[in-house]
Formats: sequence, C-alpha cells, structure tokens
Amino acid sequence: MSAPSALAIEVKGLTKRYGGRAVVDHIDLAVPRGRILGFLGPNGSGKTTTIRMLCGLLTPDEGTGTCLGLDIRAEATEIKRHVGYMTQRFSLYEDLSIEENLHFIARVYAVPDRQRQVHDALKRLGLEERAKQLAGTLSGGWKQRLALAACLLHQPELLLLDEPTAGVDPKARREFWDQIHSLAAQGITVLVSTHYMDEAERCHRLAYIAYGKLLAQGPAEEVVRQSGLHTWLVTGDHLAALADELRARLGVDMVSAFGTALHASGTDRDRLAAAIAPFRDRAGTTWTEIAPGLEDAFIKFMRDAQDNLQ
Repeated sequence: MSAPSALAIEVKGLTKRYGGRAVVDHIDLAVPRGRILGFLGPNGSGKTTTIRMLCGLLTPDEGTGTCLGLDIRAEATEIKRHVGYMTQRFSLYEDLSIEENLHFIARVYAVPDRQRQVHDALKRLGLEERAKQLAGTLSGGWKQRLALAACLLHQPELLLLDEPTAGVDPKARREFWDQIHSLAAQGITVLVSTHYMDEAERCHRLAYIAYGKLLAQGPAEEVVRQSGLHTWLVTGDHLAALADELRARLGVDMVSAFGTALHASGTDRDRLAAAIAPFRDRAGTTWTEIAPGLEDAFIKFMRDAQDNLQ
C-alpha cells in the first residue's frame, strides 16, 4: 500500500444505478482515520449499496475515490484485504461452533499464526467460554460478538458495519459500542449504519442519506444546525388532540410525540412562535423552547427528501 492518507475514505460523486434509477446519487464522503462515522437513513436509502462500493464488492457507475488510499475501482481486490465488513444479517455458519467459524475465516484470509489469532479473538470478545457452542444456538448479542470477532481476525484498518445492532438488546448494544470506541482509539476507522439515535450520538461524525442522496454530514451538533429547526417542548394534558391542531397551523412544520411530550418545530422561529401563541396559555400545558435533537433533524430531512421511486 502507498503511504497512509489522513483520510480512510474519500469519495466524490459516488453513484450506482439499477434499472435506470440512482439508488446512490453522487455522494461525497470524507472520513478521517481512527474516527467513527454514523451512516443514517431509512430502509432503502442506499446505505448498504454505498458500503458495498466502498469495500470493493460493487463497482460504481460514476464517481471516484479512495478507501485506505486505494482506488475504489482499480484496486478493489486489495481493498477487501484491509477491510472488515459485517453484514446486516448473521452470515457465518450456524452448524459450526464459534471456534470453528473463526478458524474458517482465518483460513479464508490466510491469517498467519492462525491458532494464536483465533485464541486472541475469542479472548478479546469474551467468547472463550462459549468457543465450542454452535453459532446457530447463540442469542443476537452473542452472534454480534462472533461476527465482530470474525471481522477483526485479519487485522483490518477499516470496519464497515451494516446495522450491526439490529435486534440486539440494550445491554449488548452498549457493550458493542464500548468495543467500537476501543477499536477507534487503536486507530481503526469505523463506518457504521444504524437507526438508533442514541448510537448516532456516540459517533464522531454523521452522514444522513435518503433516497440515494446525502442530505447532511458532520458532527452531531452540525447536522442538527443544518436542519434549520427551532423546537418547542410541550407537556401536559390532551396532547394527541393538541398535536392535530398544531399540525394545521402555518409556521409549524413538524409535530412529533416524544414519550409524554410533544416537539413542535419549524424552520422560521418567528412564524413558529406566532403559530403556537394561541395555545401557550391553554390550561394544563407547559411550553418550553429547547434545542432540537438529532431525531427532530432526521425527521425533517426525511420529510423534505424527494422519493426517487416516483
């Protein structure tokens, strides 16, 4: 490989079409080494297709760029040797044990000193006591650990994790993210797609994609700023009926339920204030202006995105 660049991923105009429709539409990404990029967006937005182009599994129809300093078109085979890719669905052999699966993956990558590397992977991910257990009998959290161990066997410089925590309980998700931050601290770059806002907040940078287009990217606070939203928190009685009334008001762009409260948001602060003014003295409600959150921002981006299936 050539001398390391400060960027693990740098692509411009990345595009992939199927049936004449751009499922990834001229995306630019720049991810510094040793950082965690949260890749967010609804199902069918193009996240998985983007990940597969970055790791050399798909060839872009348009666009240029590098992954770990290697050209994503001309050096796709070499890229695969330095990337760990964890798919959405558990893709290891369920009729093999944890240890057998890891030995198989180690052979595929021709990992030197295979016995020691497998032992180290078992220890690192807390899998030693379950080494002989069949993979098909593991819970979602333990399957996740096994999949991550397999990704790390060949000591990749970049991890591409496609919704790795879907269907995993909160405790296992937290332990997984502790592992991810530990890996980033060791210099490994991580791109992880997720639907969970608490996980998005754990990332160094975010990129939000919808209908194939990149709508916002940057640190969490910058992504929220890019939404242009102003938000009021409403608590009290009869909030469902109040939400319907607020949605009918000009200046209120979004109303979303958050537990026992509402978030009423708009992009024009003055118009929003005027729109909610008649309701603020209503008995049994309390209104507080707050900073919008990531979920507010993502709902706004999704609402404004143009569906490319039309």
